[in-house]
Amino acid sequence: MSLALPSVVAPTRLRVPDLLRATDVAADHVLSGRYDHVLPVGGPPTDDRWFTRLHGDDELDVWLISWVPERSTELHDHGGSLGALTVVSGALAETRWDGGALRTRRLDAGDQAGFPLGWVHDVVWAPSRPVVVGAPTLSVHAYSPPLTAMSYYEVTDHDSLRRQRTELTDHPEGN
Repeated sequence: MSLALPSVVAPTRLRVPDLLRATDVAADHVLSGRYDHVLPVGGPPTDDRWFTRLHGDDELDVWLISWVPERSTELHDHGGSLGALTVVSGALAETRWDGGALRTRRLDAGDQAGFPLGWVHDVVWAPSRPVVVGAPTLSVHAYSPPLTAMSYYEVTDHDSLRRQRTELTDHPEGN
């Protein structure tokens, strides 16, 4: 008698390394000027977050996102999507839940991060080195399958996560 293990169906055929490669290629295209036509006149705003889709199909969404001081994404997950990012310019701070506590890491231009299913984090602008006053950080993000929902969390007094809300969305900001 053989034991049949239940098959695990992944939400996408793509893997986190595939998404890291997609963000790396798109970041290179941003730096080479290939996407200058999608930037706002005068460049990304310096007082609010801005984003635009660089690629979208049934399997993969790729976004260019700008980050400014004092604008947080809140502690969130990406629903049933895998994710990845590459920092194009400036720096970001990512605070993630490791299962028992919050951990923070700095991501500078050229750095990457991947997000498997269940990854709960917050991403914020971080001062660049050297500090460039008034310059937003730019990053490229990829999600597969494309985002459909994001859940937002709080850390309880008992060092656990509590989901506060879930929002349906088709872009990297929630609603």
